[in-house]
Amino acid sequence: MGNKKMNNRPVISVVMSVYNGEKYLSETIDSILNQTFKDFEFIIVNDGSTDNTGVILQEYAKKDPRIKIIRQENQGLTKALIAGCQIAQGEYIARQDCGDISKPERLGKQFKYIISDKECGLVSCGTNFLGPEGEFLYTLNGKINHDFDGITHHGSALFPAVLYREAAGYRSEFYFAQDLDLWVRLLKKGKVYFCPETLYEARLGGDQISGINRNEQILLKRIILALRDLEPSDPIYKSLLYKASLIRPKGKREASKIRKADQMYFLGRCLKSQGNSGYRHYLWECIKNDPLHIKAWLSLII
Repeated sequence: MGNKKMNNRPVISVVMSVYNGEKYLSETIDSILNQTFKDFEFIIVNDGSTDNTGVILQEYAKKDPRIKIIRQENQGLTKALIAGCQIAQGEYIARQDCGDISKPERLGKQFKYIISDKECGLVSCGTNFLGPEGEFLYTLNGKINHDFDGITHHGSALFPAVLYREAAGYRSEFYFAQDLDLWVRLLKKGKVYFCPETLYEARLGGDQISGINRNEQILLKRIILALRDLEPSDPIYKSLLYKASLIRPKGKREASKIRKADQMYFLGRCLKSQGNSGYRHYLWECIKNDPLHIKAWLSLII
C-alpha cells in the first residue's frame, strides 16, 4: 500500500453521494477540486435527485475530467456508496458528504499518514461541526474506545481500497450505521490513525440534530458490535444480518414542533458556549415552537 501509481490510475478515489443537494453542492465540490493533493478522481453518485443537482454535476463534469457521475434511482446512502466504491480506481478511497467541506490540505495530509505505516487501515481527522448558516458549533477529535465511537465523521475517512474490498465493503443490509459496520471490519485488518489537524467541516442537518433515526441507529450499533465477535459462518451472524436488513426508515417523518424546538435549543446552546450572540435567535425559535421549553428560557435569562 505504498504511493506508487499503477496503470496511471489515480492515487485516491473520493466518493460522495448526493440527493437534492443543490444548495451546498458547488461549495462541496470546489473544496475537493481545490485540494493541494491533485492525483484523485471524484466519484459522485446522484441518488435520484429531483432538484438542480443533476444540472450542477453535469456542468462540473464538463470542466474537470476527474469528476465521474453515477446516476441511479433514489436508494439511500448505503447503496449509493456501494455503487461509487465499486467503480473506484484509486489505491485509496476517501469519503466526502455533500454539504460538507474538506480543507485544502485534507487529502494530502491524510495520504501522508496512511502511507507512513503499511498496517494502517483507516485515517480520520478532526471535524468542525457547523450550523445551518455555517456557524461554528463545536469540534470533535478522534479517539478509539471499546465500542468504537472514535471516527469524528463518516466523511472524514480515508482507507486503502484493497482493505475495503477484503472487508466486503459497505453492506446493503445497513441502511443506517453503514460507516460503523465498515469501520469495525476494517479495524480487524489494520490500525486507525488520526491527523491531529482539523481538516473537515460538517454541516449538521435537521435529522442529525433531532435524532429522528436515533432508535434505528442504536439498534444497528448493537447488532454491529455483536457481529464483531462472531464468525461469518456462524448461523447467529446470518440471523443478525437479516435483522439489520429489516431496520429501515418508517415513512416520511416531518419534524414536530417539539422536535423542532429541541433542534433550535441544541443550536442555541452550542452557539452560546462559543460566545456567539446568534444563540438568542435559535433559543427564541425554540420557544416559538415550544413556549414551555424551560431550558431555553433559562438559557436566555442566565
